[in-house]
Amino acid sequence: MDKLYSKTNYIILGLGFVLLVAGYLALSRGPAENALSLSVAPVLLVVAYCILLPIAIIWRTKNKGDNQGV
Repeated sequence: MDKLYSKTNYIILGLGFVLLVAGYLALSRGPAENALSLSVAPVLLVVAYCILLPIAIIWRTKNKGDNQGV
């Protein structure tokens, strides 16, 4: 039986969670007018939620012996 996720999936997922924590920490720092809260934090959160976490779920590695339908 194949594993559902590979090591690569878990690495990408971990990176996504690290960026989430960094984004929320950046969002909580300083006053609301802080450049870190207004520019860096939203970018980190969007990258984590919209790019890395979906890629970690969807990513499949190609197997050399896997030629289904060919």
